[in-house]
Amino acid sequence: MAFKGIVLAGGKGTRLYPITLGTSKQLLPIYDKPMIYYPISILMLANIRDILIISTPKDINNYIDLLGDGSNFGVRFQYKVQQEPKGLAQAFQIGKDFIGRDNVCLILGDNIFYGQGLINILNKAVKRNKGATIFGYAVANPSSFGVIEFDKNMKPKKITEKPKKPKSKYAVTGLFFYDNSVVKYAENIEPSTRGELEITSINEIYLKKKNLKVELFGRGFAWLDTGTQENLVEAGNFISTIEKRQGLKTACLEEIGYNKKWITRNQLKQTIKKIGKNEYSDYLKTILKN
Repeated sequence: MAFKGIVLAGGKGTRLYPITLGTSKQLLPIYDKPMIYYPISILMLANIRDILIISTPKDINNYIDLLGDGSNFGVRFQYKVQQEPKGLAQAFQIGKDFIGRDNVCLILGDNIFYGQGLINILNKAVKRNKGATIFGYAVANPSSFGVIEFDKNMKPKKITEKPKKPKSKYAVTGLFFYDNSVVKYAENIEPSTRGELEITSINEIYLKKKNLKVELFGRGFAWLDTGTQENLVEAGNFISTIEKRQGLKTACLEEIGYNKKWITRNQLKQTIKKIGKNEYSDYLKTILKN
């Protein structure tokens, strides 16, 4: 069964005030690209071409202006408004018609993933037609996240949202693959004590049905959550270091689309012409030479 993708780019970004008073957090730059390029690139690397962008009434038109219909990248964008942020699981209620009968991958618009072997891990998740796949990452401050508790065989036992006394150091990242049952589950869950439709509630349902797969990102991976000013700077510095060292761009959507033959050589030339002379268009020109 095919997968569709959802990028949740809502929220008020209050931890980044006053930067986010005039713009959406996911439109802020991470080094040389808007933040939202990074989660979109993950969906594209997983061969997901139908993508729904969910954002606020105030910001949705800015995303449309930035991304258009997706044809420049070889994907198909749709857009939906989240009137009020009521939890991550609300994305499946908003995206119900978009998802239809397909499976779905949800990625948070402020999450960045990087590491060798990432494509293989994504492909593995896409090939699982039944159940859910989530990803754990060891962090120094697990109490700030949803935390995965494991049994002695390292199988998921419980997931707790922001526990005061975490039972493990593995946080749930902002990348989730679900079969189509998630739409039904999202309609029936109750708001938490925080008044939100928690993604943890969805994951607990799959866990109870013994249909939840947890993949752990190891030391060779980077998962960056850009929720604070400090995180924002660190993410920008990380991408800058990687790109300057390798001479390759991370999350270059045109490059991914071209390499996957989703856009033609002529389309890429037109994009370069439209961009004009700058460092980004110079990089796109090198892709044409390869």
